[in-house]
Amino acid sequence: MTDQSSHPVVVTRPLAQARPLARRIAEQGREAVVFPLLDIQPLPDQSKLKAVLGDLASYALVAFVSPNAIDAAFSLLKEWPKDVAIAVMGEGSKLALANHGLTSMNADIISPIDPHRTDSQTLLEVLDLDALRGKRVLIVRGETGRELLADALRDQGVQVEQIAAYRRAAPVLDQPAREQLQRLLDCEADWIITSSEALRILVDMVRELAGDQGVVKLQQQRLIVPHARIAENARMLGFAKLTQTGSGDEQVLAALQFRA
Repeated sequence: MTDQSSHPVVVTRPLAQARPLARRIAEQGREAVVFPLLDIQPLPDQSKLKAVLGDLASYALVAFVSPNAIDAAFSLLKEWPKDVAIAVMGEGSKLALANHGLTSMNADIISPIDPHRTDSQTLLEVLDLDALRGKRVLIVRGETGRELLADALRDQGVQVEQIAAYRRAAPVLDQPAREQLQRLLDCEADWIITSSEALRILVDMVRELAGDQGVVKLQQQRLIVPHARIAENARMLGFAKLTQTGSGDEQVLAALQFRA
């Protein structure tokens, strides 16, 4: 192990989630660079979302696919119906719920047991599918996303509805962003990557900025990822220096202590 304190840590989460983690990294004495790879935007027309959120009491379960889905929904909610269970996939979503006043002390929150495996498949493993059969379940998500959870629930006889709460977009690679990205490519950094989509955007940005040689440079840097699926996609994109942490900021912070 070698001390890695001289290497900047690049936090690539959407801005709302990047800033709190960056502050904690800086408190540990590391240089934290906020470089969001996904821009989270409100929907131009929120009328359908508002209508669905106004009828939450009719659902047996509401599943949020991400902290962004939670923040978007709760920006339009006054209170949560007490008898409606909530399903989330990771520690970040639990923290987002807590920021809106909901914890296991005052709400029925269901999530995967293993923090190293937090996705639709592991969420399905802890849901009471027999109890949900024939009932309504709402999935709150972005405009696009994986269909695994919805399809699996429908296969079990659950009445699934999905509602978009926000949209994701690649950030604009303007001149300040180009200069910052070039600086990061020219040094040895630790990149916190929390989605496969974000990693693909990063590779595309680097290719636009510095061509294939820039991508090779990027592939030599260290990625810190919370999930095996992201690690698998990173390997397919040519990255070899990978640290898989599991879900939650605490595990990310622990992974930053030393470089293998």
